[in-house]
Amino acid sequence: MQLIDTHVHINFDVFARDLEAIQHRWREAGVIRLVHSCVEPQEFRHIQTLANRFPELSFAVGLHPLDAHKWTQTTAAEIATLAASDSRVVAIGELGLDFYKAENRELQETVCREQIAIARRLNKPVIVHCRDAAAALRELLQDVSSTDDSLPPLRGVMHCWGGSAEETQWFLDLGFYISFSGIVTFKNAKSVQESAAMVPRDRLLVETDCPFLAPQPVRGKRNEPAYVLHVAQKLAEIRSTSLETLAAQTTENACKLFGLG
Repeated sequence: MQLIDTHVHINFDVFARDLEAIQHRWREAGVIRLVHSCVEPQEFRHIQTLANRFPELSFAVGLHPLDAHKWTQTTAAEIATLAASDSRVVAIGELGLDFYKAENRELQETVCREQIAIARRLNKPVIVHCRDAAAALRELLQDVSSTDDSLPPLRGVMHCWGGSAEETQWFLDLGFYISFSGIVTFKNAKSVQESAAMVPRDRLLVETDCPFLAPQPVRGKRNEPAYVLHVAQKLAEIRSTSLETLAAQTTENACKLFGLG
């Protein structure tokens, strides 16, 4: 059985002491590839160094919506240049909207649009962060998808998805993949579990978003890529399928979206 963790942050200091042991555990759990997200372009060189160290690691470059205030006149060019500089860059992000912790909606939307434009020009998918902003993000994505037919169509994943079934359908209708994290294992996450049951099998992904959101069997611990197995097990249960079938499908989906070998 093989799994792909489609969203990790193993560059964070909390992992610095024992990365070799963490790698051993993810391999033991059947994790064959990881996609490392990027909070801000300044992380790029560190993430690149990790990819040199761990050949199963691909990565993204982008600016998180909660860091939108760090956007400058040169950030777009920096992201585009970095994305084109390494073939292991498989996505732009994480980008998106977050109105839970910030109220700078106009700036977040501008930064999101700028990064989507880069992704389309480079024909790369986007990794989308969305918190308390589904309606606004839907409107933004509908707008950008309808502009400039000369560019490749927008594609990507709603990562660490926590929306309702109705909101899930919005983004499925826009062609997005939906990725579930440890949240889907939480006992009170009924809405997320309803969404997990309805996503078509060819649009489903799994992730940890480590070091955050450790799944229920290890909740309260530092999350790590090996624990994506718990996410997959819960999704298989929700969807009344075998773990092996779900693992094979989500692995195929990740390879298709991110162009993984």
